[in-house]
Formats: sequence, structure tokens, C-alpha cells
Amino acid sequence: MRQSRLKPACSYNRLTKYEQRSEPPFHVMSGPPPPGQQPSPQQMAVMQQQLAVEAQKRGMTPQQFQQWQRQQIENDAKKAGMTFDQYVTKLKQQAYEQHMAQQQAAQQSAQPQAQGQAGQQVPITPGAPDPKALALAKWLRGQDLKSRTCILNGQRKDMFRVKRALRALLSPAYNKARSKNPLLPPVTDTATAAETFKLLPLSLLALRVSKSDPHEGHNHGPSPKAQKRVKGLWTVKIEQQQDISVDLHYVWLYDGPQWKTKLYAAGALVLIMAVVMFPLWPMTLRIGVWYLSMGMLGLIGLFFAMAIFRAILFAITYFAVPPGLWLYPNLFEDVGFFDSFRPIWGWQEEKKKKGKKSKDGSAAAESKKSSKTSEKAQSTGSSAKTTAASPPVSLKDRDLKPRIEEVEDD
Repeated sequence: MRQSRLKPACSYNRLTKYEQRSEPPFHVMSGPPPPGQQPSPQQMAVMQQQLAVEAQKRGMTPQQFQQWQRQQIENDAKKAGMTFDQYVTKLKQQAYEQHMAQQQAAQQSAQPQAQGQAGQQVPITPGAPDPKALALAKWLRGQDLKSRTCILNGQRKDMFRVKRALRALLSPAYNKARSKNPLLPPVTDTATAAETFKLLPLSLLALRVSKSDPHEGHNHGPSPKAQKRVKGLWTVKIEQQQDISVDLHYVWLYDGPQWKTKLYAAGALVLIMAVVMFPLWPMTLRIGVWYLSMGMLGLIGLFFAMAIFRAILFAITYFAVPPGLWLYPNLFEDVGFFDSFRPIWGWQEEKKKKGKKSKDGSAAAESKKSSKTSEKAQSTGSSAKTTAASPPVSLKDRDLKPRIEEVEDD
């Protein structure tokens, strides 16, 4: 009667406890082994402990508990229309399949976490930037990262190296700024500095770039000689993988607070509205603007009159007292405003044509040399008829003057 009051355990537990008595148990700590595989002695010891615990919960001895489990399994086999051995084999197969399914699910759930810890790329989604990333970008924009100008999509941007930003994050200045601004993330070592720097690409405030050729993949690019290269100015492109390394370059997409631009735009708008509403101005202001405009027109007319007068003066003095006299010779030169009116007058500077003179001089020297050599040849030929041998030419008769020849580039 005591056994009839006990609640039957699950089929899997009944099977394992029965197998402990008649056959070696198949239950192990990491799951049941495949059907037909024998468990190890350690697994059998664990099963014995579990059997004793289950029997103690029900107030039975281990032998009584095993006998009760066997009776339950026989009843279940009769209900299923199977023999005892067939039913036991079926339960083993079900337990093994269930364990394998649980193990595969656990592996699949642990795989994304392991990949994330191994450095898997996180997709960047556009949206509102993180307040922490904005605070970090504002602080880094105020630091000396030795930025350089580059060309990104036809626009000038500021580019910097990652190692400069990491040094700034590890500096005492960052800890001081963080004490004032709680939005700045904490940084203790290089690893946390790199994790903090990742906030910039995730919020699209700074992206990794690499140097690129604007004519890459095309056959119509200019030749290296014809292409004019600006020193230190790169044409860059955005990389798909936003890695963090000390030698990589990032470009700022965050331009900082735009209060100056907004102020200039507001000033331009006020000026345009003031000009458009000129008829509504008071009479005194309109009269003042009229006098001011007449004064500006007078200065412009005086400038043109002076330019015409200095040209006429130069034309007269060019023939009267060459090479000619200029009034305000630096008026149209690339100098400052005050330097344009200094000196007041000056003579026209003659540009010496050194190239033509050197060519003419070399041609004349060649002609003189050829004439001298011809005369010497004639004299030596006539003297050879009368004497057996002619005296050697002295060093004084030779032309030892250096000559300068110009070689034109191909």
C-alpha cells in the first residue's frame, strides 16, 4: 500500500534507475551516451548517488526504489503494446536525441557571444548619435590630434590617426575633463580607450578611410607628369570595415558646434533685408548712404584716372628719357595695400635676356674658333712643303676659355 501511494517518476528517471540494477546505466553528467555505449565508472558512481537521493525523497531503500521503477516501466510497455526490451531501447533513443538537441541549441546560443568577444564587427545603423559619442567628439575636436586636410567625396575634411586619439584618451587631460562632464566614458587602459573610441564610428561622427586614386579602375587617368600633385593632400575613401588600430586613419564627419556659421548666416540675412527695405529707411540714413556711395564712386573714378595718367606718362618718358618712368610702379603688383603706393615713382626695369645672349655668344665663339683652325690648317699645309716637320703648337695658341652651352630638355 505504501508503494501505491508513491507518485511515479518520469520515464527517463525510471529507466536509469532500473538500468543501475539489471544493466550498466546509460545516464552521465554531460548527457546520456549513444545506445550501446557503456558508461565509465565515474558516471556509474554519480548514478548511484542520484539513485540514493531519489529513494530517500520517497522514503524507500535503493533496492525498493529500483523494483518500483521496474514495475512502472513494465506497465508503460504493456500500454504501448511493446515488450520490456523494446520499450527500454525506445526510451534510450529518445533521451539521447533530446540531449543532442539541447546541446546543439546551447552551442548555437553561445556562438554569437564568442564571435562578439573575438571582435566581430557591429553593423552601423544611421540615427541620432549617442550623447556619450557627442561629448567624446566635442572633446577630441578640441585636442591637438595633428589633423591633416584630405579630400572625401570632393569635400575637404580633417583626417587624423587613431594613435593620436588613443593618446589623448589616456592623458590626464581626459580624466580632468571627465570630472567636469559625466557623459564622457571612463578610460583606464588601452583596451577601454579603444572601446570608447568605437563610439565615434557607431554614431557616424568619424569613419575609417584609406588613400585612394580618383582614376582607379579607369583607363583615362592623366599621366604622372601631367598630373599636378598637392603635397600632403590625400584623396580618401571610406572603408567598409571600421577597425581600430594605431596606424589607421579616420576622418571627422562631425564639424563641431556651428554657431559661427549660423551667426554669419544671420548677419547676411539681416544685411539683405536691410538693403531690400531701403525705401523704408529714415531720410537722414538714406542721405548718408547716398553721400557714401558717391564718395566710393569718386575713389573708384580717381583710381582709374590715375591708372590712365601713369600709362600716358610712361609712354611719353619711354621715348623722351628711356627706359621710361612709372608713377606708383607697384600699383598692380601682388603686394599689400600700402605697399602698392610705395615708392611714388620708379624707372622701368629692363629684363635681360640671358638665354639669347648666351646663345649668340656661343655661336660667335664657334665661328671665331672655326676661322682660327682653318687659318692654322692653311699655314701648316704651306709650311709642310718647305720643311720636313712643323713645330708643335704651343699652349698659348690654344683656346682654353670655358664655354657655356645650354641643353634643352626633351
